[in-house]
Amino acid sequence: MVSALLTLLTLSVMQLALVLHVRNTVQDAAAEGARYAALADNSFAEGVERTESLITAAVGPAYARNVTVASTTYLGHPAAVVTVSAPLPLIGLIGPDTVLEVRGHAALETLD
Repeated sequence: MVSALLTLLTLSVMQLALVLHVRNTVQDAAAEGARYAALADNSFAEGVERTESLITAAVGPAYARNVTVASTTYLGHPAAVVTVSAPLPLIGLIGPDTVLEVRGHAALETLD
């Protein structure tokens, strides 16, 4: 009985670590994609491609399906915002689709 409880506890902690890893990886990719899209000589489509390639390399293509980028004002400055909606891994890497949503922001550069 005790060994079953310890096994369940161990697997729960490992799953929590996996969820946090996926969330942090997707968040970092969104921020990097926003920085890439905000560069003066890059387009927003290139920011989406960059985000998708980083997520695909790190956790798989299923997590890079819903990536959008928009131009907005963030803290009073023009910014590129990359939004990623990804599955939330509940059992291994399997989970409900588009539950995890993260955003990355970056100030837009201008050519002067």
